[in-house]
Amino acid sequence: MIRWGTVSTVKASLDAIQRFAAWHLEHGAHRIYLYLDDDVPETLAALKTHPKLRVIHTDAAYWAKRNGRPVKHQTRQSLNARHCNNRKVEVDWLAHIDVDEFLVPTRPIGDQLAGLPDGALCARIRPIEALAPGPGTTPGETVFKAFHIDQAKRQKAAEDCFPNFGAHLSGGFLSHVAGKLFFRTGLKGLQIKIHNVSLNGAQNPGQEALPDTELAHFHADSWEHFRHAYRFRLDRGSYRDELKPQVRRTGALSHHELFNALEAQGGEQELRKFFNEVCLATPGLCDRLTKHGLLRRHRMDLETLRDKHFS
Repeated sequence: MIRWGTVSTVKASLDAIQRFAAWHLEHGAHRIYLYLDDDVPETLAALKTHPKLRVIHTDAAYWAKRNGRPVKHQTRQSLNARHCNNRKVEVDWLAHIDVDEFLVPTRPIGDQLAGLPDGALCARIRPIEALAPGPGTTPGETVFKAFHIDQAKRQKAAEDCFPNFGAHLSGGFLSHVAGKLFFRTGLKGLQIKIHNVSLNGAQNPGQEALPDTELAHFHADSWEHFRHAYRFRLDRGSYRDELKPQVRRTGALSHHELFNALEAQGGEQELRKFFNEVCLATPGLCDRLTKHGLLRRHRMDLETLRDKHFS
């Protein structure tokens, strides 16, 4: 039996964390490792009662042992994942993912990992990005956009599906298209980043694809969610200035450049137009994605699963 789990640095409500944990427990996770990035003693106490959760509050004492708390949350994520791997980990494989990312398999994840060659030290899961519920969805359903691995095919589909903004968005995605990794545990000296790992100077050694699992990412699944996270992402997160354009061709704008241009053109009204084209499940967008084989429809019932595992 292959045992697998997830490791995450989290800053979210108790309900959101429980939904994340419940989904993965339902799909066979043996352990859920959670590093709480906030001082939330009630959340810590509530989560620690579950036998399959391992919860650490990254408080001042925790960071004092690690040369202080890094300013960048990306650095904290990497250090926490490394800390988890260097402990006596109770699983064979770990997925380093965020609390708004959900592994969606078409067959048991343990079976997929068991089928990998011995030399595979990591396995990549490609993302799909949630669309906000709209007239193209039915009640209780979440739809996602996917993307083609082939770059030329990906860009053609993006520009067909998102005619006003696809030229600046890889696959029409607001967030990462790199995906995340499962890695084998217990590897001494393994360096763990957000999207990659390295060992003895080799990046992603023996990497394999995990095509029967997708990573459902709830990056901007409502206008309110997008607005709430927008300033942080623009300043310090996935839309920050230092990141290059996703699309590697002349004239393509980075997220930071694109959003600044939209705000200069018409403020929040222009951002809303962007959101409605790129992130809202309209019948037209769903039809265009379906034409390219890039629409995913799922019924996740996250509240039901939360009640099952945490009531």
